[in-house]
Amino acid sequence: MADTFEAVYAVPMECNACVDAVSKALAGVDGVTRYDIDLRKQLVNVSGSAAPSKVVGAIQETGKDAIIRGTGKPESAAVAILESFDPRDNLAPVKGLARMVSVGEQSLLIDLTLNGMEKGVYYPSIRSSGNISNGAHSTGKTLRKLDPIIVNEKSDNLNSLFFGQSFVKVPLKISELIGRSVAISRKEDELSEDSLVGVVARSAGIWQNDKQVCSCTGKTIWQERSDAIHHGIKI
Repeated sequence: MADTFEAVYAVPMECNACVDAVSKALAGVDGVTRYDIDLRKQLVNVSGSAAPSKVVGAIQETGKDAIIRGTGKPESAAVAILESFDPRDNLAPVKGLARMVSVGEQSLLIDLTLNGMEKGVYYPSIRSSGNISNGAHSTGKTLRKLDPIIVNEKSDNLNSLFFGQSFVKVPLKISELIGRSVAISRKEDELSEDSLVGVVARSAGIWQNDKQVCSCTGKTIWQERSDAIHHGIKI
């Protein structure tokens, strides 16, 4: 039996036709076993084993956007924003996300997405440290290697740049990863100046994040989403 979890997504829906379109999209996603769509609250609750990035991508195919509002039980989810410390990427340092959700006492799923990258194979690893003062070079030893990511899908509006995704299960606990980091490199056992890296931080479980306006910036979730897309977070 596949490992399953719940995730909640905010989706801007105006009418029942929007609900029907989202429902049809979710029905076609492998691994989705159940979903509930609340038009009034503009929320979609999805259960199953499908990667959150696949769910968001399917909803985006309808012309709607989607924001992940929470995954899994409280204290069972985490995220790392993957950035380049290469000076050549100063204008667009964010290149992807690593989303993590527990599915057992000693196992979790990691949904990795990369965007705005050169075509090729990339090698992710969990690092022993979250020290990114010198980019990936200061993140310590390899705690665990993850399956390679093949980046070969065309990125939207980005000439000669590409998108890739992977979804893997690892025998670790979320609590073991908080404060550590995830790195992405071009070579399997070698970090470089252009390796991506992000510190692992806790993220909301389902129904733990119902804010519509950020108290820090005063922006709505959709204004923040627009900023995220501008900075390279496609899904």
